[in-house]
Amino acid sequence: MSTSDPFAAPDGSTIVIESPELADIEAGDHERFSHYVAKEKIVESAVTGSPVVALCGKVWIPNRDPGKFPVCPECKEIFESLPPGGGSGEGSS
Repeated sequence: MSTSDPFAAPDGSTIVIESPELADIEAGDHERFSHYVAKEKIVESAVTGSPVVALCGKVWIPNRDPGKFPVCPECKEIFESLPPGGGSGEGSS
């Protein structure tokens, strides 16, 4: 077994990954808007099927093309109030 296998336990056994509790996922306007979410969380969700949390607090499992929907006004307001630099602590010069 490869040591780079993300599903391999140190002893070589299988790791069980439990599904997220879907009861906590909100239904609602995520169907009408696209939301701002960290890129790495979108990738993680695509791989694992886990839900993501938008800047506005909406929780859902992304499965639609966000380009087909208007941006959530709350996410947009929060995003525009953030300092430049993507949250890494370093602003652009």
